[in-house]
Amino acid sequence: MAKILICDDEAGLRTVLKRYAQFEGHETVEAENGLEAVEACRKGSFDIIIMDIMMPKLDGFSAVREIRKTSDVPVIMLSAKGEEYDKVLGFEVGVDDYVVKPFSSKEIMLRIGAILRRAGKNVTDSEGHIVFTKGGFKADMTAYKVFVDGEQVEMAPRVYDLLFFLIRNKNIAVPREKILTEV
Repeated sequence: MAKILICDDEAGLRTVLKRYAQFEGHETVEAENGLEAVEACRKGSFDIIIMDIMMPKLDGFSAVREIRKTSDVPVIMLSAKGEEYDKVLGFEVGVDDYVVKPFSSKEIMLRIGAILRRAGKNVTDSEGHIVFTKGGFKADMTAYKVFVDGEQVEMAPRVYDLLFFLIRNKNIAVPREKILTEV
């Protein structure tokens, strides 16, 4: 399961993407313009962002530039603009993928899964288990199992809790007090 920020000024499109994402087991947060997306990223962390370009208040390019100042979260850019210039600008500001409207919601979900796998983010396996993999490391956070180079590693229950907490908060500076209260 991933935490996804869906940023688009079209409420209908946000609703469709939200339904597909939640059906796949993901948690979603919505923003209707770039300013709301930047603010949401300041308040919390996301595993991936779906960002429209043409929005009121702050366009998608500017929002991604602002988000990139503090986060390297993967971004899929959505746009009705299919010109090469727009795609190049999107990649220059730091997006990971660029999808031209109209698109298939199923395709977006597959792109999300591919990006999350490459980024070593938590994904749900075929059994519905939340799994984090990176190189030879695999953590099945549902079954409380950890593998290093295919060999299962046994740990104390508290150590599993701490490890899984740190995985869920990867690349985030977490205060000691929060670790103590969460774990």
